[in-house]
Amino acid sequence: MSCMGRLTRLQEFLAGKRLHDTSPPPYLLHVRSSKFFILFTICLAVFTDIFLYGIIVPVIPFALSSRAGVQESDVQKYVSILLAVYGAALLVGSPLAGWYADRSSSRRLPLLLGLVALGGSTVMLCLARSVALLVVGRLLQGLAAAIVWTVGTALLVDTVGQTEIGQTLGYVSLSMSLGVLIAPLLGGVVYNKCGYYSVYFMAFGLIALDIILRLALIEKKIARQWEDDETVCSGRNSGVLGAAENSDQEISPQEISDEKGATETDTPENPEIHSDMTYKRSKLPPVVTLLTSRRLLTALCGCIVQGSLMTAFDSVIPLFVQRVFHWNSIGAGLIFLAVMVPSFASPLVGWASDKYGPRWLTVGGFIFAIPFWVLLRLVTYDSIGQKVLFCALLALIGVGLTLVMPPLMAEITYVVEAKEKERPGRFGSTGAYAQAYGLFISAFAAGTLIGPIWSGYVEVSAGWVTMTWTLGLLSFAGAVPCLIWTGGYIGDFNAKSGDERAIGKSALASRTEQARGNNV
Repeated sequence: MSCMGRLTRLQEFLAGKRLHDTSPPPYLLHVRSSKFFILFTICLAVFTDIFLYGIIVPVIPFALSSRAGVQESDVQKYVSILLAVYGAALLVGSPLAGWYADRSSSRRLPLLLGLVALGGSTVMLCLARSVALLVVGRLLQGLAAAIVWTVGTALLVDTVGQTEIGQTLGYVSLSMSLGVLIAPLLGGVVYNKCGYYSVYFMAFGLIALDIILRLALIEKKIARQWEDDETVCSGRNSGVLGAAENSDQEISPQEISDEKGATETDTPENPEIHSDMTYKRSKLPPVVTLLTSRRLLTALCGCIVQGSLMTAFDSVIPLFVQRVFHWNSIGAGLIFLAVMVPSFASPLVGWASDKYGPRWLTVGGFIFAIPFWVLLRLVTYDSIGQKVLFCALLALIGVGLTLVMPPLMAEITYVVEAKEKERPGRFGSTGAYAQAYGLFISAFAAGTLIGPIWSGYVEVSAGWVTMTWTLGLLSFAGAVPCLIWTGGYIGDFNAKSGDERAIGKSALASRTEQARGNNV
């Protein structure tokens, strides 16, 4: 290959798109643009962000006193603040990232910008010796996570499509859960065995792998620029004989006119064809249109509760097990395994959401966890039985959390899909998936902001027993609106499976009524 050819390949690699009509396809194009590779890359990106969020959970209580000079009596307060600051940045940055991503020609550039912010924030946290620098580092981490989550989930919808999005987002949910729950484990073990800087060396290695994968990723719409050329060339080669064989078969103008007339006559009478007509783009911003949906608002409410419950552990568990069981940072990290194990079923839960709808999975998860939140009050002293009980209750709570997250994430896609079905083209050519998931991440971020403060300050002011039953009450509060609105108003006939959603709610209801009439 000539120097010019290598230069062209390098430019296209950095740009992430085709720059010249004559340029050859990138190496391993079909692999780098495959569903599996894109899914793996986005899952790793989400895992990396959450991993860097959670890695400080068992480390920071010890580092605050030894590096930043914080008094022992103030450690709990600053742990909650540092966890909440991340959520605040995520809350503010996600809608902005979604707005930018839906107007960007490529999802790749925003992902790389998020990576730069992530690397900078990690370096700052690694070197910080004051509370102020730790706060700034956490703010940057939150902004980076906002970009990666929002753009990554929108890219998955672009790649996978809407029919299988629940199962696909189940893998993303698994990555989130693994990041939230395995980061404290590894952080505690590495910090205890190898010291403070070794924890961040592990983080830098993960970021390096993330860089390589994100640069290698090729979006489906970019890959089609070369795949369409291959299709055209193949069509030309195979079409030569076909043209020769069919050259004597001509269509008369009368036949064309008859066919056109038949089409024009049939279209208005067919509701499914009529429903696919393209309307003008709505004058309202997509975010405003989405926020008028009670289904979306319910999903966002559920995400706030889910995020609060998931992160409520982070600020209290390490100090609780240190105080009650006299465990060090390794034990504080290992205990999160109990909550993590059920999350491996997330793809299966996502598949069930695609097939049967999200309502009962979400409601069942919230209700299932309530008694186990309350029963955490029974863990009060150091014994083998108490440790076993504590791990069992955490695992059962983990089951409930796993049932909730994938259906709520898929519900965001279902809502955008339903809005587009009602009025095709209302969100423009780029759609509104990134902005919708920006709202989702903002809601989850609000949960990460509420959870650590709720659990930390209630535990300090009113005690462990009060904290546990208030979290059970919060879980019940999340179940009520989800029962009424998730998947559509409970009193209406709603689509459940991907095939039913593809037909559209109105057409599906008409078809069902017609079937009932035939049965009568």
